Amino acid sequence: MVQQEGKADPIGLRCLVAGRVQGVFFRASTREQALRLGLTGYARNLPDGRVEVLAFGPAPALDQLRDWLRVGPPHAQVTAVTSEFGPYQSLSGFSTR
Repeated sequence: MVQQEGKADPIGLRCLVAGRVQGVFFRASTREQALRLGLTGYARNLPDGRVEVLAFGPAPALDQLRDWLRVGPPHAQVTAVTSEFGPYQSLSGFSTR
C-alpha cells in the first residue's frame, strides 16, 4: 500500500470464499458491503461451490471487506477465505454475476 497525502492508493483484492456460500444471499450481501465501503468489482458463484469476489479500492476498505467475507451474511457458513492483492482496475459499480 502506498500512502500519498494521507490517502491510500486504490488496489485490487481477489478472494475465494468456501463453505455454505451459495443459495444464502452471499453475493447480494457482499455487494451491499462493498458499496457501503465505496468499492467496485463483482461477486460470482463458481462451479465448485465457492464464491469469487474481486474488489477494487483503498486497502483499508478492502481489508474491511475481507474481514466481513470471513463471516458473511447470517445463513452462510464460511469455512475458508483465500485472498491476494493485485493491481487496481477501474470498474464502475459492484455486480453479482
